[in-house]
Amino acid sequence: MRNEMMHRPVLKDEILDLVRNRQRQMEGELGELQQQAYEDNVPIIPNETATFLRFFLKQMKAKNVLEIGTAIGFSGSLMAEAIGEDGHVTTIDRFDVMIRKAKANFEKFGLSERVTLLEGDAKEVLPTLEGPYDFIFMDSAKSKYIEFLPECLRVLRVDGVLMIDDVFQAGTIMHDIKDIPRSQRTIYRKLNKLYDTVLEHPDLTVTVLPLGDGVLMISKDVENIVIEEQ
Repeated sequence: MRNEMMHRPVLKDEILDLVRNRQRQMEGELGELQQQAYEDNVPIIPNETATFLRFFLKQMKAKNVLEIGTAIGFSGSLMAEAIGEDGHVTTIDRFDVMIRKAKANFEKFGLSERVTLLEGDAKEVLPTLEGPYDFIFMDSAKSKYIEFLPECLRVLRVDGVLMIDDVFQAGTIMHDIKDIPRSQRTIYRKLNKLYDTVLEHPDLTVTVLPLGDGVLMISKDVENIVIEEQ
């Protein structure tokens, strides 16, 4: 389960040490899960992304959150705690082993009533959702981001935020495709298609942040967003 890209940081080592290690780690049972995941090389969001996510959700006062890619439930638990007892997280995953671990963690943290885990492929689940969601966190198969984008924007409220994780591919996203290993070229093409789609879109406000392996932040400016075929 080792995520190789997490071990090829884009930032200089001393800057990475500042944002990843000098910032306070998670505390309590969530902190224990974070540390255990690091030790077991379970792919959870790095501490700088987790710290930003918690900070951002508190500042925007999000209450209805959607997550695509539950994994072991670390980020879902973090978000549920950040938005408070009157908030709710809906999270989607299709892998049985992750679903079992996530459910156990939500139960352990006393979050089962504040987190709804939808089991299945996000491609099939997303069209069944109505929203609107204040915030959407997408951290799943990178090649699927562009496919999930229209449905995410459909259920996101106006001025809501879609946060997409791991969009740098360890800094290779801007390399010539000839320099990309063949096994990574589909992800490379799909991520660049995502960039092409959102960065110049007239109805989206977008910024890119060097957190972890890159984060894309997308705000929806109008109700109905049209995504043209690339």
